[in-house]
Amino acid sequence: METTTQQTDQQRSAQQRRRELLEAADRVVLRDGPGASMNAIAAEAGITKPILYRHFGDKGGLYAALAKRHTDALLDSLRAALDAPAERRERVEQTLDTYLAAIEARPQVYRFLMHPSDSATPGEQGFDVGLHSAPVLRRMGEELAQVIEERVDLGPGSAQLARVWGHGIVGMMHAAGDWWLGERPCPRAELVSSLADLLWGRLAAAGDRVGGPGF
Repeated sequence: METTTQQTDQQRSAQQRRRELLEAADRVVLRDGPGASMNAIAAEAGITKPILYRHFGDKGGLYAALAKRHTDALLDSLRAALDAPAERRERVEQTLDTYLAAIEARPQVYRFLMHPSDSATPGEQGFDVGLHSAPVLRRMGEELAQVIEERVDLGPGSAQLARVWGHGIVGMMHAAGDWWLGERPCPRAELVSSLADLLWGRLAAAGDRVGGPGF
């Protein structure tokens, strides 16, 4: 029993240390964006780079952990918007706005997760963003597809169509949001309304799935 308790305490300590290191990495990313380096993150955490590698395996492991941390938080916010007590059109707009508000609030984090850096520390390769950002978008697409299938009656072939819609909507949000964040051609509310108009025709016509939570 004592050995088991010691192992549990060690696991908790390791998890707490991992959280602290990710928080340190977040601070560097907020400051440096895509230019964040392992050297800077280790310095922020008050440790050496080998210790940082020991916790995350390699640079890709740290990037994946940060991506999961922020994707989890974003998906929680998107689910809350989808569950809001409102009419369907309003929920669609709230969901789009939640995504855009998130990337607007922390643009450096977004750029770190989705854009490669040309400013890596000499002797240190940049984060391989392309290797990890695609799975982030695919995860969001699958999550949205599940929501659509559970809530909207799409008729025959609904499971496949829900996945088409889920990944298509995420791709639209990502591409439009990336362009908007870089150029700021219009207010966020205007972009939300325009994107909702694009989605609305088929969404407006589809009924709620019988027995589902409604959409």
